[in-house]
Amino acid sequence: MGLLPRRAIRATSRPSIWLALALGLDAIIAVIAILIGSSINLAELLAAGPLLACARCSGRMTALVAGYAIALCAIVTGVIGASSTSSAGYRFAIVGCAGVFAGFVAVIRTRRESALIRISERVQRAILRPLPAELGGVAFASHYQSATTQALVGGDLYDITMTQFGPRFIVGDVKGKGIDAVGRCAAVLAVFRELVFGEPDLARLAEQMDVRLSRDMDIEDFVTVILAEFAPGHVRIVNCGHLPPVKLAADAGGLQLMDPPRYEPPLGLHPHPALQDIALRPHDRLLFYTDGLVETRNRAGRFFALDAHVATALATPALDGAVQGVVKLLLDHAGDGLTDDVLLVLGEPVGQPAAGTRPGCPV
Repeated sequence: MGLLPRRAIRATSRPSIWLALALGLDAIIAVIAILIGSSINLAELLAAGPLLACARCSGRMTALVAGYAIALCAIVTGVIGASSTSSAGYRFAIVGCAGVFAGFVAVIRTRRESALIRISERVQRAILRPLPAELGGVAFASHYQSATTQALVGGDLYDITMTQFGPRFIVGDVKGKGIDAVGRCAAVLAVFRELVFGEPDLARLAEQMDVRLSRDMDIEDFVTVILAEFAPGHVRIVNCGHLPPVKLAADAGGLQLMDPPRYEPPLGLHPHPALQDIALRPHDRLLFYTDGLVETRNRAGRFFALDAHVATALATPALDGAVQGVVKLLLDHAGDGLTDDVLLVLGEPVGQPAAGTRPGCPV
């Protein structure tokens, strides 16, 4: 399972943005202080720059802002003068102490954030198990990235397991993002793993999951999911409020959107989904995804389109290469980084299970 570069996060959370804001704020304060003159002493307000920077910037960047603030304080004092040496020293002491305090806060914050990221990575591995390269005659490739800077786990989920009915797969998106969504993801996957072996009918399985999950959901909570069951020559799916997958047939160049027979609400809102049967022959490909893919806008405000460029990327011989090709198109489209979690899972039948293999046993 791949991860996008760390640059693929909310642009407004980038440290460089906060660094620019802190430097700009102090520059504005210095200009106003010079224009007003010695009648009102504003030089102490230059402490605001380091204090702003420590909220998002590293200790080193905050120290840079602190040095910049002290330099501006010296310039302001030199231009407007000071009534006494002690007055000038008082200004420098205020700005310098604020800079030291801000640097200390920035170091402590970045250390805690690093620890949180390490914990999130472990949570991700525990909850979102890597997909097998092949299971039950179907090859898989996946890519997941949370858009939240404080966690690598967001609101998207997936899992696959081999059952007596064949490989069964779930992809979904819980309401919310980041740490708050981790518990909901874990609950959905736990219920899926508990019920997936006992119910032969996928639609009934979705209804059972809805009953179990609704007990612990608030009235505004919901989970969009697709449940899929792979079989020779086709895949059966039920769709509960999720975006439909797209199919790339081996003998056709375009993408086909696999719309469900009728719209059903997500889990938590009591869906009664209909079974959908999709032909899936060897070397056909089926892409499951979450809304972070198609709801990503570029700088002009246009959504990412599942067009011919995506079809070309998905036709790349290697599955991993195909998924990474779509990721590259998405990042090029987004420009400034992603604003929502993105999950891509690509499946392709590669042949039948080996002779003599019992259903329910991984191959």
